[in-house]
Amino acid sequence: MKLLILSGAVQNLDHGITFMYMKRRLTVFVSLVSCILLTRCHSSMEIARSPSPAVKTEIRPTNVILMIGDGMGLTQITAGMYSNGNHLELERFKSIGFQKSHASNKLVTDSAASATAFACGKKTYNGAVGVGTDSLPIKTLLESAKEHGWATGLVASSSIVHATPACFIAHNKSRKNYEEIAEAFPGSGIDYFVGGGLKFFQNRTKDDRDLCQELRNEGYVIEDYFHQDLNNIKPDPTKPYGFLTANEDPLPVESGRDYLLPATFTGLQHLTARSSKGFFYMVEGSQIDWGGHANNSSYIISELLEFDQIIGKVLDYTETHPSTLVIVTGDHETGGYSILESSSMNNLNTAFTTIGHTADLIPVFAFGPGAEAFQGIYENTAIYDKIMSLMGW
Repeated sequence: MKLLILSGAVQNLDHGITFMYMKRRLTVFVSLVSCILLTRCHSSMEIARSPSPAVKTEIRPTNVILMIGDGMGLTQITAGMYSNGNHLELERFKSIGFQKSHASNKLVTDSAASATAFACGKKTYNGAVGVGTDSLPIKTLLESAKEHGWATGLVASSSIVHATPACFIAHNKSRKNYEEIAEAFPGSGIDYFVGGGLKFFQNRTKDDRDLCQELRNEGYVIEDYFHQDLNNIKPDPTKPYGFLTANEDPLPVESGRDYLLPATFTGLQHLTARSSKGFFYMVEGSQIDWGGHANNSSYIISELLEFDQIIGKVLDYTETHPSTLVIVTGDHETGGYSILESSSMNNLNTAFTTIGHTADLIPVFAFGPGAEAFQGIYENTAIYDKIMSLMGW
């Protein structure tokens, strides 16, 4: 009898200990979960409230080169690499991030809204050129650079009044107003520009203004594809310079266009000589995007590889000009481009989901003073913010 009572007591004691142990573990678990939830809530509130911290770097860049591959997403880069012996000049970058490309009014952006984010630091509606959601002008990086005594330049493999270059120099409610955008060049003070679009500067439909002559009256040397071969030009560094490479849009590189590399390199030399304070230079590989719209893989890859070759030459320039910051990104992805399972190295089988743009995150590559600031994931407007912060403007 005593043995049974003792046994029951032991059992009750064991159950009690087990219950207390489980209760204690449950209490610890609940406390831990509560701490995690509170921390996350606090962190997300802080993220929502806190502005981006100022970028700190020991050396301020004295030159900033922003290179934009229009329509260049991760698959476009991958296709170029796997079609080029598994190598790109982009692999020389060590600071890499991603930017969110959406516009103010659409999850899928266009080139104008995206370039305005880069140039002005504000989200805006698709089609807007250097203006906000209220259609009022916003100061651009190029304009800020001029105010600080820097030389400035724009080069594109599209017309020079196309959406991306336009957003750095003009302010217009619509990217389609090419002749109005061209009117921004006289009086802008830009030091160097190369791209197509001669018809928007002279022999215009809107009026009888000759913007080329107006620029010459301001001291510019203005030349064009009809009278001069860009490969032979040597601009006088004492004068601002512009070259119009086509009447409207230039040819694809597969059809013989060959000016983007020499134009970019000539611009580096010209801008370096134009100001002792430094320069801001935007170079666009415009037609990667057009290959995506055409759902033409060969078009995409040929334009990507040309752009990558130019990136390599720009990085070579930084070896003798180490205070140069180089940023490479795209404005959006075009085509919903994919590489299929049946592909092999240098022999890709590809597909598309659209003839338009997509909402993909877009990679950002940075090299030079302050490059580490471009790591992480952030809005496309942060590219403007980071550049301005690095310059102390």
